[in-house]
Amino acid sequence: MQKKENEHIAPFCSSDKMRHLIKADTSLLMVLNRFGICLGFGEKTVKEVCTEQHIDTDTFLCVANYICGRSFDFSRLSLKSLISYLKQAHSYFLDYKFPILKRDLLEAVDCSGADELSFLILKFYDEYVTEVQRHMEYENEVVFTYVESLISGVLSNDYSIADFARKHNHIESKLKELKDIIVRYYNKKNNNLLYSFLFDVIICAQDLDSHCSVEDSIFVPAVENLENDIRERGDYIQECEEDTTDAGDDKTDILSQREKEIIICIAKGLSNKEISDVLNISINTVTTHRRNISSKLQIHSIAGITIYAIANGLVKMSEIEVS
Repeated sequence: MQKKENEHIAPFCSSDKMRHLIKADTSLLMVLNRFGICLGFGEKTVKEVCTEQHIDTDTFLCVANYICGRSFDFSRLSLKSLISYLKQAHSYFLDYKFPILKRDLLEAVDCSGADELSFLILKFYDEYVTEVQRHMEYENEVVFTYVESLISGVLSNDYSIADFARKHNHIESKLKELKDIIVRYYNKKNNNLLYSFLFDVIICAQDLDSHCSVEDSIFVPAVENLENDIRERGDYIQECEEDTTDAGDDKTDILSQREKEIIICIAKGLSNKEISDVLNISINTVTTHRRNISSKLQIHSIAGITIYAIANGLVKMSEIEVS
């Protein structure tokens, strides 16, 4: 949901005291957390806190003002800092919030196996989390990697932020649907655990919506500006991609040798940068291959690719690094 700017409220600025921002809108506590800003800043200003904690002030103010519905300026933000913020948000949801919600849901519904509706609710939740994980892994592995290359002056031939923007969807809708299903159909005895879970789901859905809006309204336009600036300057490196297409268009075609090599590297736990170094190809070429692999196999997670690699004899279990 696009946030509307409140023209009657002045935007936060670097000379404002940080505690005054939190007093104005407590939702900014999450913003502080995702920028890695420690509390206990007393009477220090936004500029002082950000400088001491090595956070880009313009990026923080841009996000904070947007979250609070105030006018914001993304022309001076640091994309590196914004990507770090977005990655931290992904980690918060996947590694912290969703596991806690799952624990609370297990405590709130009948898990004896006798109640079919409880089983379906749990299944719905697990499938939703898998979908969000796939969504965020794509952003981490493909979108952010593309932008990091762009920052270095490398312009891709076959990808732009517009490709991401066209497919980007708000991932909170199914969480709201889960809440509605429980409210409408789960007519077991009322209990504090269930009501507490539903309240947390509502807050989480709002948080996810806000996160996606930051990507749509700040991240995408900022990257578009960078793409345009690089093209206008004409001092970029035009990446010469190796041919990543196969003879046929059928997604069931056999994987190319290069794609198999990419899969092996993924299964062994290598990052895009490490794959790039091992195979002596660019990071953008790696991401292109990964998109093609996901499209052909209809597998979008690292775990799924690893299972595929083992099942098809591309790697041995002993070669997989288990963390």
